Amino acid sequence: MLDKILSLDTQLFIYLNGLGSETYDGLWLIITKQTSWIPFFILLLYLIFKKLGTKQTLYLLLFVAILVTCSDQITNLFKYGFQRLRPCSDPAINTKIRIIQSSATFSFFSGHAANTMAVATFLYLTLKRYFKYLRLLFLWPLIFAYSRIYLGLHYPSDIICGYLCGLTLGFLMFKLYPIVQKRYFSV
Repeated sequence: MLDKILSLDTQLFIYLNGLGSETYDGLWLIITKQTSWIPFFILLLYLIFKKLGTKQTLYLLLFVAILVTCSDQITNLFKYGFQRLRPCSDPAINTKIRIIQSSATFSFFSGHAANTMAVATFLYLTLKRYFKYLRLLFLWPLIFAYSRIYLGLHYPSDIICGYLCGLTLGFLMFKLYPIVQKRYFSV
């Protein structure tokens, strides 16, 4: 059963990766860099600051930092526990795919997907009452994570499992946020 799932995962990866074109390679390289998203983060931070004020915004940022740290460490545990080769490093398929970027680290599961989905989930659940169109925030993890398939760095299952981890962590942090806020910060 697992072999069948992995085979379908590989086939889907090859198909999605093959949709790429040299024309758009540069764009996807920009999208996959965390620093390329800085203007988006600044805009988001500005909007949050305008709604919540300095103290609440700093408190929220503290929780986001803790969330990303937890997500990152869990991702690393899985990557080094499973040690799944990235598509770009897998000799069974790396001659059949477009490799735009390569990495020697392991693939399962995607830290990009986990981190972005964790933050998007936490922010959405925490701030949805303040912003009418906040659900659009979920476009960020979708675009960001797809870039990893496009570039040849992750299988679809790496992305999906990263999303599931991120959703779970974001939800748990959302539940913890008001408890800690009420007990220790009284803001």
